Amino acid sequence: MLRLRAFRPANDKIVKIQLHPTHPWLVTADDSDHVSVWNWDHRQVIYEIKAGGVDHRRLVGAKLEKLAEGDSDYRSKPTEAIRGGSVKQVNFYDDDARFWQHWRNRFAAAEVPSSVLNQTSVFSSPAPTTRGRHFLVICCENKAIFLDLVTMRGRDVPKQELDNRSLLCMEFLSRSSAGDTPLVAFGASDGVIRVLSMITWKMVRRYTGGHKGSVNCLMTFIASSGEALLVSGASDGLLIIWSAEHVQDSRDLVPKLSLKAHDGGVVAIELSRVMGSAPQLITIGSDKTLAIWDTVSFKELRRIKPVPRLACHSVASWCHPRAPNLDILTCVKDSHIWAIEHPTYSALTRPLCELSSLLPPQAIAPNKKLRVYCMVAHPLQPHIVATGTNIGVILSEFDPKALPAVVPLPTPKGGKEHSAIYIVERELKLLNFQLSNTANPSVGAIGSISEKGRSSADPLESMHVKQTRKHISTPAPHDSYSILSVSSSGRYVSVVWPDIPSFSVYKVSDWSVVDSGTGRLFAWDTCGDRYALVETVLVPRVPLVVKGGSSRKAREAAAAAAQAAAAAASAASSATVQVRILLDEGSPHVLRSSIDGRNEPVVGLHGGALLGVAYKTSRRVHPVSTTAISAIQSMPLSGFGSSAGPSSFSSFEEMKISAESPPQNFQLYSWENFQPVSGLLAQPEWTAWDQTVEFCAFAYHQYIVISSLRPQYRYLGDVAISNATGAVWHRRQLFVATPTTIECVFVDAGVAPVDLETIKRKEEMKAKEAQSRAVAEHGELALITVDNPQVSTNERIPLRPPMLQVVRLASFQYSPSIPPFISLPKQSRVERDDTILHKEFEGRKVNEVAVAGGGVSVAVTRFPPEQKRPVGPLVMVGVRDGILWLIDRYMCAHALSLSHPGIRCRCLTAHGDVVSAVKWASRLGREHHDDLAQFMLGMGYAMEALHLPGISKRLEFDLAMQSNDLKRALQCLLTMSNSRDVGHENAGTDITAILSLTAVKQENLVDAVQGIVKFAKEFVDLIDVADATGQTDVAREALKRLATAGSVKGALQGQVLRGVALRLANHGELTRLSALVSNLISSGQGREAAFAAAILGDNALMEKAWQDTGMLSEAVLHAHAHGRPTLRTLAQEWNSMLQKEFEPTVTEKVDATSAFLASLEEPKLTSLEDAQKKPPIEILPPGMASLSAPPITIKKPVSAKPSQTPVLQELNKPLMLEAAEPVTTTAPPTTTPDLDQQPTTLPLTTDAVKQEDGSPKESIIEEKDSNEDNHSSKKITSENPASDNPQEGSFIPENIITKPPEASSAI
Repeated sequence: MLRLRAFRPANDKIVKIQLHPTHPWLVTADDSDHVSVWNWDHRQVIYEIKAGGVDHRRLVGAKLEKLAEGDSDYRSKPTEAIRGGSVKQVNFYDDDARFWQHWRNRFAAAEVPSSVLNQTSVFSSPAPTTRGRHFLVICCENKAIFLDLVTMRGRDVPKQELDNRSLLCMEFLSRSSAGDTPLVAFGASDGVIRVLSMITWKMVRRYTGGHKGSVNCLMTFIASSGEALLVSGASDGLLIIWSAEHVQDSRDLVPKLSLKAHDGGVVAIELSRVMGSAPQLITIGSDKTLAIWDTVSFKELRRIKPVPRLACHSVASWCHPRAPNLDILTCVKDSHIWAIEHPTYSALTRPLCELSSLLPPQAIAPNKKLRVYCMVAHPLQPHIVATGTNIGVILSEFDPKALPAVVPLPTPKGGKEHSAIYIVERELKLLNFQLSNTANPSVGAIGSISEKGRSSADPLESMHVKQTRKHISTPAPHDSYSILSVSSSGRYVSVVWPDIPSFSVYKVSDWSVVDSGTGRLFAWDTCGDRYALVETVLVPRVPLVVKGGSSRKAREAAAAAAQAAAAAASAASSATVQVRILLDEGSPHVLRSSIDGRNEPVVGLHGGALLGVAYKTSRRVHPVSTTAISAIQSMPLSGFGSSAGPSSFSSFEEMKISAESPPQNFQLYSWENFQPVSGLLAQPEWTAWDQTVEFCAFAYHQYIVISSLRPQYRYLGDVAISNATGAVWHRRQLFVATPTTIECVFVDAGVAPVDLETIKRKEEMKAKEAQSRAVAEHGELALITVDNPQVSTNERIPLRPPMLQVVRLASFQYSPSIPPFISLPKQSRVERDDTILHKEFEGRKVNEVAVAGGGVSVAVTRFPPEQKRPVGPLVMVGVRDGILWLIDRYMCAHALSLSHPGIRCRCLTAHGDVVSAVKWASRLGREHHDDLAQFMLGMGYAMEALHLPGISKRLEFDLAMQSNDLKRALQCLLTMSNSRDVGHENAGTDITAILSLTAVKQENLVDAVQGIVKFAKEFVDLIDVADATGQTDVAREALKRLATAGSVKGALQGQVLRGVALRLANHGELTRLSALVSNLISSGQGREAAFAAAILGDNALMEKAWQDTGMLSEAVLHAHAHGRPTLRTLAQEWNSMLQKEFEPTVTEKVDATSAFLASLEEPKLTSLEDAQKKPPIEILPPGMASLSAPPITIKKPVSAKPSQTPVLQELNKPLMLEAAEPVTTTAPPTTTPDLDQQPTTLPLTTDAVKQEDGSPKESIIEEKDSNEDNHSSKKITSENPASDNPQEGSFIPENIITKPPEASSAI
């Protein structure tokens, strides 16, 4: 029945063992008195110590510590040098261990109906005393060792401090009083119990006059009257009850009651919690008997011998839902864990597990038999049992996914009392529970502020629950493990006994049985009173063969067994899924006798909005292929399989699981037509479906997959919550229970493209339906429409990714505290009063609430401290009136508060009540409003999140952009960038008044420009969104700020300048664009600068932009096309640049001295042969003459009129990007240049037109502006006006003087 969780081999016998309640720590002591602390989760040893002798490491450390403190006196022998002797007991002590010890005693006593503890308002937990320190306490014969596992510092208390008596056992005394100090009681060899203070390290009291022999065991518990008691067992066989409530520590205490428990000595004592009754004491003695005692009358209830001829050495109280009839575990020196049934049943002892079968054969030597020497059950996780054996430590696990046999019923609308149905001892019972607090902290009352700064509705303290149990007259037919479930309407409850197998369906109104049969698989439909089941044929019993019988009877029995096995296999293979529905009168009706699906046997059913069926298969799929899911295509199973190999200390079950991939054996069917709606999936451990059929969760071993169901199945993500046992949906909240924590997952599906398509499709369907209704009412005339001018509303629905946020609500551990080496003063040499320590602790404690304006209590933490999770497996009831309800294995209801504003606001937002969430946010510290706003944004409430008063401007800008409130986004940008008054004054509340531009002061300009540069991307995004939505005023004002920063040289760089230039051109901001061109040129954005210059109509600026940014080819083409006088200069510069690129340059390393001496030498003349070089490279526009050839001049008459005629005629022709074909003119014969030295293209020139005084006359060329349709005359003057030589003056070829084109042609 158990499986192996972890195994640690050892050479010696493990004789002492103990588990930490909250951390995965296990401390053991072997037969050689070696003590080790082992992390059974990570399979690592935390600490080892030789407690029986002298640990030289601790001795050297103690000497070094004394030297560091300045104490060089070696005359006194350090306590670390004292030999410890035999190890008698090991245990952990910290705030967690102290809390859960008190919790166990308190709730065990509260089971009594007349208990005083059951009438108290709240459970008062003991005040923290160790402050984050985790003590390992080792009780040795000669001394007690207190080792802090955090600081690795120890304190040894020799037996001389305790009247020089040998120490045999110990127990921690805890009370819930405010000034309680940690105390530890030691049982000694003289029968006296001595109490030691862990603050002063002095003995504070004695318990005398009880035992005449050595004290072997101690234990504390709380009586039903609320009194703390100490019980001790000794070698004289007596069981003595002492009072632990005495505050005066200066006198000896006498026993309250003495009982004769065993003929021999008392070996161990254990406290057992009994459902609905007073707790019981379990004792085992050396007389091989086990006795059970009542803690009210202290009478013996029963006495048994668990294992004949063997004495028990360990006992543990056990309550597991998978074995409801077992309540005690014990061990003897064999290889079994023995379980004792409850006296209501047979009260027999049977082996629960044979430990040898859990281990692999190589773990045990061939000639060695496994023997158990100690055993302990986990105090908070009853499915974990640790045993110490002669081969090592064995950690067993017993069905951790089993849940209590209880199911909650729907609460009537408006009702405050909730109910649940559970089964115990073959009886159906009704559990009613509700809060008994007059002020419910979940509904809005935060509570008053106490003197210590703690709210009266403190989530750290448990809320008191008023609950009653009622018996139902209908009995249950079986007493084995049962699984309960309820229909969607709450009118029917089903009970399945999988071990029988059998099932029954009860009607809640009168608890009559409406359906029953044989079967172990059962599942409800969450949308109706339908259920699916797999009926099982009962296998006939095999007759027992008495030893010594005839061989014929043996053969007959073997044949009958084989026949029964074959019948069982045939029945299992032929079993099919049957679907039934309950009619209104309660009678069942078969909807489907079998679902036609697959031929494999059915091994699992999962109910919900869809029916999940798991089939038995041996096919294994590669982990890569597990992510490919047909039809659904959205459930990756990445959590299965790992690249890392198993650890050497891993359990063999985990090795087996990691080596095999999960099979694809899970099929989803529709409840309506019983057809498959998906491909094969990996079988989940459990499923949870939202009542609104919007979300579903599939749980696997390491994670939970969450998917959306509307408008179609869509994978949202998975959360890394491992070993989850159950969950319940509450709108967009998934509350998950694990063996150690309670988690809350907030879920939002986001907005996907399929959602937009669905919305569009629904609108079209509505329009068609409206049109069909109109035709049905008014005939064909309804189709006649009149076209009217329609105003199109450009509504943006942005896509939003899904959101999954996990918040831990409860766990077993205390919240992280201040490290002890920072906050806790050294107390080893100074004796301090307990009250002073308590005041200091309260003074340093961080308050969890603060008082805001108007006396409203405001939480200063983002989330509340983790509440205490109830012990053991839990059933999630759900959220009722803002309280999360849970039911434990003892059928006790627990309430977890959701009243903290950080949790409350999220729950309201997930529920859809965003207005109330914003109101509750006033009770949350403003420093946490950004986090809350991010959550609301992920949930799709960006506009409502803008109403949170404490959000930052940066987040406010993002929210305003998401909600399309661009004016508010612009205001946030102006505030963040300090550019509200850049170019403007008189800022008011109106957007036009706020953004009206005026002159800005010089001292504020630098800050404004720096702010604009910092948020340049946000300005550009705002401009784009404003342009897309038609809000030109917002876009223009944001663009003005960017242009102001762009006018400052070096402020904006790269793509930002380019984007600003394009947007200024788009908005027609020519004045600001002209101030931006120089910055574009300096940043190397030549194309953008030329584009801006083209818009401005400045051809010279275009050429400058290209020339300064190295784009000489564009500059030459532009100058050639427009007939610019700088054509020749640009062409020469372009060709020289090309020449440098083609000529190889030899680089030589020359030091500074050589370079200086070389500069002083005169240049040497080279010969004519050296002067010969290769012909230069010339790449010219079409029609342009060579740059190296001498110009050819054509003489023309002096008269200006005939020379101007062709020029004026050419002005009417359009300007082209490339020059026209050159006009051939007959030239006088000249000397032909060398073809090797000069190009063949000859330049074509004309004489300059001269005036009467001999100076060259200006030629008029008209150009058309790019923005305005007018002509502007530009003059091209001679480069040398004083020269009469036409070759030295400027020249204008006839083929270049044309009419300028549009701006687009120039570009």
